[in-house]
Amino acid sequence: MHEASPDAEDRSDVLFDAVLTPHRSLSPRGFLALMLAVCVISFGAGLAFFLAGAWPVLGFLGLDVLLVFGAFKLSYRSARGYESLCLTRDDLTVRRVDPQGRERSWQFQPTWLQVEMDDPPRHESRLELRSHGRSLAIGGFLTPGERLDLAQALRAALAEARAAPGLA
Repeated sequence: MHEASPDAEDRSDVLFDAVLTPHRSLSPRGFLALMLAVCVISFGAGLAFFLAGAWPVLGFLGLDVLLVFGAFKLSYRSARGYESLCLTRDDLTVRRVDPQGRERSWQFQPTWLQVEMDDPPRHESRLELRSHGRSLAIGGFLTPGERLDLAQALRAALAEARAAPGLA
């Protein structure tokens, strides 16, 4: 779910640093095995139809293989997007990178930041950061339990940031 951000500097003032990535249950090796199985099954069925004289079915079975391949490629492409959070005593920076590589970022002051999340979480529960009339939903691709864990960890880090000397 989260790990050290690739863009965070090695600074001692970083209190919380996480990269949120969408989960994909099928590894590249599993994808290859699945596609080989789909190809073998489609070829076997296509050969049976061809030998039975229904040769046009062969094209539709090939189209099925292409559609399954395309759906998985789109799914893997969407997994290239991620969100990173970096909390220092001065601000929380949220960076969102979409699958095409376009980046947006938001900054919040830890003193005023509220982390909102239903506890216990429901499927439709959102993790929101709120400050000064602005809100930002993060971790939409995480499971409800993962969003709750992230909210609790972020709240603890924010409490540490607020307890820092020199902050009112």
